[in-house]
Amino acid sequence: MAAPAPTYDLMLLLDSKTDEDVRTKIRTDVRSAIESQGTLVGDQAYGRRTLSYEIADEGEAEYDLLQFTGPNELLEHLNRTLRITDGVRRFRIIKVRPGTPAAPDLRQAVTAAAAEAAPAHDADDASDQD
Repeated sequence: MAAPAPTYDLMLLLDSKTDEDVRTKIRTDVRSAIESQGTLVGDQAYGRRTLSYEIADEGEAEYDLLQFTGPNELLEHLNRTLRITDGVRRFRIIKVRPGTPAAPDLRQAVTAAAAEAAPAHDADDASDQD
């Protein structure tokens, strides 16, 4: 019995100062490359986030997580292409071990945190006006 094809995570950090059209084209090109040689399993746009440390004097990047299966040729193509693509701040392709939990949906966590902070902030404003 053949082993199942491995799943890979591609964490893509795009320069937040690059035009939106360029960032959209990069995302589209990556998805097309994955779908032409493999299978796109998951696609999550985490949005703009603060970096742990500055890269080339930039403190923010737009994060995307793409999960896929595919042959080694696809990995080589993505490595080669993303390394020379303007607008890509950093990227990392990681082979996911079987049994690894699914990636968290950070978009919901950010929305929930913002919703919790908003009413508390409004209450503080109301007390300041007294």
